[in-house]
Amino acid sequence: MEVLGNLGGGFAHALSLQNLLLALAGVTLGTLVGVLPGLGPATTVALLLPVTFVFDPVGALVLFAGIYYGGMYGGSTTAILLNVPGETASVPTTLEGHPMARRGRAGAALATAAVGSFVAGTISTVVITFLAPGMSAVAKQVQPAEYFAIIVLAFVTVAALIGDSVIRGLSSLFLGLTFGLVGIDALTGQARYTFGLPQLYDGIPLACRGPRRRSLRRRRGAVHHLYPEPVGAGRLPARQGRYDS
Repeated sequence: MEVLGNLGGGFAHALSLQNLLLALAGVTLGTLVGVLPGLGPATTVALLLPVTFVFDPVGALVLFAGIYYGGMYGGSTTAILLNVPGETASVPTTLEGHPMARRGRAGAALATAAVGSFVAGTISTVVITFLAPGMSAVAKQVQPAEYFAIIVLAFVTVAALIGDSVIRGLSSLFLGLTFGLVGIDALTGQARYTFGLPQLYDGIPLACRGPRRRSLRRRRGAVHHLYPEPVGAGRLPARQGRYDS
């Protein structure tokens, strides 16, 4: 009953006229910024943080929530229209949303994404209110052995989803692990693989990893274009000159 009372009090505060207007403003701002590829909800909240300084704590939290959910939904707009997910959670939207847009049903895809985001966000908020006490009790029991088991489960899941190319999947897995290990450890505070460079304390930025990955993909495509057939051991195929007939 205490949970129901707290949930009812929260809805009573959130459904006031001022907080509803703040939620509308937050969702609008979050959607406008979330549409930009590469700017996720966390970055959107960080960019719009100064806007909340003039409000009371409840109004600031409502505005924050609106900005966050608006940023989450904004990423689906570019995923549907341009096949470019605005953030990581919008990647599955490209699988169904963009084909619908190419068939002339972009409006239906955007409406489905908006309604789905609202319904799922509301249901998840209510459900987490009831499950949070139990989940916090379970989280206290998670020890290093359980963390190790979760990591092994993640590796097994990746291995199951690799597909046909095992080498490519494992290479991507260990390359991601290599990038993720750079920086300060969150538990011990020790610097890992920084080589004494303060610029690597926060890890390798995504802006540095993305262009290099695209350049490697283009180089691989260029090599495949020049040598479409498998190269035999010990020799390379003769490359046809520009002016050879």
